Amino acid sequence: MIGDELLIALVAVFIAVVVALVFFQRKLRRQLSAKVDALTLLVKEADKQRDSLRQEVHELRNGTIGVGRRVLELEKQLSSQDARLDEAIQQEPQARMYSRAIKMVQLGAGVDELMRECELPKAEAELLLRLHSK
Repeated sequence: MIGDELLIALVAVFIAVVVALVFFQRKLRRQLSAKVDALTLLVKEADKQRDSLRQEVHELRNGTIGVGRRVLELEKQLSSQDARLDEAIQQEPQARMYSRAIKMVQLGAGVDELMRECELPKAEAELLLRLHSK
């Protein structure tokens, strides 16, 4: 009978261990399931952020292309203005000559002096004298 009691006790312990293992396994499954759910949410959020960043990069790329086009347009305008400025600079000595002649007229210079100092033809010297004399 002691052997039967021992056998019953061993079976009871075995059943208790099995029940404990089943409960422990269920608890682990719930914990793992919760972790999997949390990781799934993190992955979904990361996907949303990735998509958002892709959209921002796309918009930035398009904006950069637009800025590049605008820069090219401005470079063309600047080049055109540089050409006009060069042209104006080449013509400037002549303008300076007339400015000097006008100042000379205002200071009382005559036709002969304008012709000599500013290398103006007589007709231009006379015209400046008539237009700008006091």
